[in-house]
Amino acid sequence: MCGILAVHNIGSKPGAERSRFIALSKRQRHRGPDWSGCFVGKQSILVHERLAVVGVESGAQPLVSPDGKIALAVNGEVYNHIKLRASCPEYKFQTHSDCEVIIPLYAKYDRDLCPLLDGMFSFVLLDESVEPPRVIAARDPIGITTLYQGWSSKNPGAVYFASELKCLVDDCDKIESFPPGHVYDSVDDSTTRYFNPTWWSGDADDVQPPTNLANLALLRETLEAAVKKRLMSEVPYGVLLSGGLDSSLIAAIAVRETEKLAKAQRERRQQLAGTMTPPSQTPANGSVPLAGDEEVDPVTWPQLHSFSIGLPGSPDLLAAQKAARFLGTIHHGFTFTVQEGLDAIPEVIHHLETFDVTTVRASTPMYLLSRKIKAMGVKMVLSGEGSDEIFGGYLYFHAAPNAKSFHQECVRRVKDLHTADCLRANKSTMAWGLEARVPFLDKAFLEVAMNIDSHEKMFSKCSKQELDDEGRPKMEKYIIRKAFDCSPDGKPYLPDSILWRQKEQFSDGVGYSWIDGMKDHAVDVVSDEDFAKRADRWPQSTPDTKEAYWIRDIFESYFPSDAAASTAVRWIPRGDWGCAPDPSGRAVGIHNAAYGLDDD
Repeated sequence: MCGILAVHNIGSKPGAERSRFIALSKRQRHRGPDWSGCFVGKQSILVHERLAVVGVESGAQPLVSPDGKIALAVNGEVYNHIKLRASCPEYKFQTHSDCEVIIPLYAKYDRDLCPLLDGMFSFVLLDESVEPPRVIAARDPIGITTLYQGWSSKNPGAVYFASELKCLVDDCDKIESFPPGHVYDSVDDSTTRYFNPTWWSGDADDVQPPTNLANLALLRETLEAAVKKRLMSEVPYGVLLSGGLDSSLIAAIAVRETEKLAKAQRERRQQLAGTMTPPSQTPANGSVPLAGDEEVDPVTWPQLHSFSIGLPGSPDLLAAQKAARFLGTIHHGFTFTVQEGLDAIPEVIHHLETFDVTTVRASTPMYLLSRKIKAMGVKMVLSGEGSDEIFGGYLYFHAAPNAKSFHQECVRRVKDLHTADCLRANKSTMAWGLEARVPFLDKAFLEVAMNIDSHEKMFSKCSKQELDDEGRPKMEKYIIRKAFDCSPDGKPYLPDSILWRQKEQFSDGVGYSWIDGMKDHAVDVVSDEDFAKRADRWPQSTPDTKEAYWIRDIFESYFPSDAAASTAVRWIPRGDWGCAPDPSGRAVGIHNAAYGLDDD
């Protein structure tokens, strides 16, 4: 992923603003430390901060069409770019970038190109072949990448876009998080939805629960395909491994796929030895050829590397070590202290650009871990975000009054991922120029998993009372656990103690003292007097705890405007289901329930 900043309809002399917008984009250069680029058009400026993962040597942005009339700035990855390139034989590709294919797709399909893209992306495309020049902007279906749109009362004709809020706050007095699955068109100043899967509707409260029985083989195969496509990389990659179910499943699949890729690469090199087309020979259409015979080969290490973090002796560190030993990854377990985490929180909030308590709690260890990973030379990692929303895996889901409510909450949580876990995964890692990819949010996997009868996803308040035919507890995320409780090649995906481990939220799993330490610190730094006046200071989204007050105070020190505060979304537990007000998983009554499983 990268960082983009764009302004359209800024006036007839945008060149005069070039240096200022480059300076604004520098605020997000952590997202793209490898190169910076700028395109100045007739009324527009596009700035790009590049993190080179695919097309490393030739993919600098903004990308420009051969005739110089279309410019493109993209943050993200297009996983099906090889197939899409083949559908555009008339276009002369200039780079190996997976994102360049957006230009010929625009020429063929206009803004209807967006549903064709399989990936995580935010982009701004400038078309100066028309008068007045036109801009379209879009964001991936779930909002894995970040994108903000802004407007300025001092320059009412202009529209702004940026990967991070901090690039817009000086110019814009109205800022919104660009909606996932939408495309903006300057021709009619419209923002319309292009992502319309079968499980989606305008209002989650109107969604009717599906009735499809779970096809466990299809679940498994679709998730495996999602992981495989996300191994597209020309730089070393790894996996985040907390030892929980979700990250462990992704790691297990990644190990298998990495081994297959390494074997295929060895065989391909043997087959091509002495017969490979000379580099000087180019295709008939004059475009830049891709490396290899059909696609850019992922760069793999001899063994997959995995990474975890926690307080010394934390549940996640112990579970991650066990999973890594079973999978055969080269594992790196890092520790941090509560004080180190507290010291980092102002930086974390500056990067996150939100004051949501749950997001800050979970992002801090991820932020610290990302710094360690980047220091090892890794640029991309796979992560397990999304599973809990898709399958109702958070422990509070046990309180859902019925299957319809359970499904509606799943849909609502998936729709809101861009305000929470996707934001955390994107910004905590990109703070250090590390790209996180999330296979659970693959479009094809979502289509399968979100259309499963919610009765099959529900779990009991007392899981001991419900066992399947093999004596397995019908616990949270039972169907995805069961889908991988097999060994089609003779080797299990995971040990039982990991596959059937109870849900532990990341901010809890790194060590229970972490959240407790945040709460204690907030009590020390927020006076009773200040807390009593919190509604006077913040009448909107008023903090309800000293921890929330402390976080909001730090946020305001970086982003003092109402426009900035309006983009933050707080997650509120389901009080109408009888849930505790604290968002920690430990606040749910069944957290300490025993599932009758012995540790192996």
